[in-house]
Amino acid sequence: MSSHKLILCVLLTMATLYAPAQTNGSNSPYSRFGLGSLKDQSQGFNKAMSGVALGFRDGNRINMQNPASYSAIDSLSFIFDVGLTLQNVNFKSGGNSINAHNTTLDYINAGFRLCPGLGFSFGFIPFSSIGYNFSESKYLGDHFNSGSTMTYTNSYTGDGGLHEVYVGLGWNPFADLSIGANFGYVWGNYAQNITQTFYENGTATSASNGLRRQIDADLSSYKIDIGIQYPIQLGKNDVLTPGITYGIGHAINSPAHYYSYVANGDTTKSVIEKAFELPTSFGVGLAWAHKEQWKIGLDVTHQRWGECRVPQIINDKFVSTTENYMNRTKIVIGGEFQPDRYSNKYLRRVQYRAGASFSTPYYKVNGHDGPREFGVTAGFALPVSNNINNRSVVNIAFQWGRSVPGVSSLITENYLRLNVGITFNERWFMKWKIQ
Repeated sequence: MSSHKLILCVLLTMATLYAPAQTNGSNSPYSRFGLGSLKDQSQGFNKAMSGVALGFRDGNRINMQNPASYSAIDSLSFIFDVGLTLQNVNFKSGGNSINAHNTTLDYINAGFRLCPGLGFSFGFIPFSSIGYNFSESKYLGDHFNSGSTMTYTNSYTGDGGLHEVYVGLGWNPFADLSIGANFGYVWGNYAQNITQTFYENGTATSASNGLRRQIDADLSSYKIDIGIQYPIQLGKNDVLTPGITYGIGHAINSPAHYYSYVANGDTTKSVIEKAFELPTSFGVGLAWAHKEQWKIGLDVTHQRWGECRVPQIINDKFVSTTENYMNRTKIVIGGEFQPDRYSNKYLRRVQYRAGASFSTPYYKVNGHDGPREFGVTAGFALPVSNNINNRSVVNIAFQWGRSVPGVSSLITENYLRLNVGITFNERWFMKWKIQ
C-alpha cells in the first residue's frame, strides 16, 4: 500500500473513533423539544447548495441522502469524505440578545464500487442534538403578609442527541434505473432536568421547598432509508434525474425514565417502555445537468412527526404523547457551476455553489407552532492538484439561517456557519500495465 493510501486509512480510523466524543453542537433552547434539533445530514458537496441531493448522482461523490446514487460511483475510486462546522448563533427575545459558539463534526463516510452497477458506502452522521441551559423566574408577592418577597426560579438543562452509523448499497439492475438502501443503527442519550427553587428576599428557602424533575433515556434502534433514481437524457448536453426516497418509521424499543425529587427525601419514579418513535419520511427531488458545467436541483421532503410519540410531563404526569409533534416539510433549491473542469486555469476548475431552504417545525412550544427555518448558502469546491492527486477537493460553505417562532414572545435564532469538508478521491482499484 502506498504512503498516501496508508494516511487515508489512519485518518478514517481516527475520525471514526473521534466522532462519538464530539460535542453535540447545540445551544438552542428549542432542542428541549422532540428529539432535539434535527441535523440536515448534508455533506461537503452539497452544504453550499443548502443540502439539495435527491436527484444528484456523480462518480466522484458520495450522496448518502439518496442511496440509489451509489451505483454511479467510479469503478477506479475509493472516496473518503469528512467535514466539520464552526457555528455562531445569536438568540434574541424582546430586548435581550446573546451569542453562542461551537464546533462540530458533521459527517464521515466512504464509498467505492463492488462490481459493475453496484456501489457501496458506509459512514457516520449526527441525527439530532440536545444542548441547552436556561432559567426563568416569577415573582409570587408578599409571603403571608409578612413583608417578605417571594420568587421562584425554574432552571432547565438538557444534553444528548442521536447519532447514526450506516452501510448502504446502490444497484443499477437494468437500463438507467437505480435503486438503493441505507441500513443504519441509531443510538444516543436523552437527558432533561428541571429544577425549581424558591427564594425569600433573595435567599433560597428551606430545602423542603425544592423540586427537581428528570427524564433520561438511552436510545438505540435501526433505521432504513430507500432511494430510487432514473436519469433521463434530454439531448446531447442535458440530463434530467428524478429522485425519490422513503424512510421507514417505527417505534424505538428503548424505555424512558422519570424521577421527581423533593428535597425532604420524597422521590417519585416512573418508566415508559417504547416512549420514542422515528417518523415515516418521503422525499422527491429533481436534478438537471447541462454539459459538465451546470447542476441545479430541487428537493421536497416530508416527515410524519405528527404520528410519533415522545415522553412529556403533562399535569405532573409522565406520559408518552403525540400532542407536541407536528408534520415537517422542507423545501431546498440549489446548484453549482464549474466553468471548465479540464482547464489549465485553476479558477475555471473551481466549482461555485449556492442554495436556499425553508422548513416548517416538527414540534410545538407551549401549544404554539415551533420556529420555521429559513436559510441561504454559498461556497465553492477547491480542487487539490499535486503530483499524486488531481481528483480530491476541499469543500467550503457559508450558511446563514434564521429560526422564527410562531409567536413573537418566543426566542428568534440567527446563525452563521462555516462548513469545511475534504473529499479524498483515490484511484485504489486501477490496474497498472507493465511495459
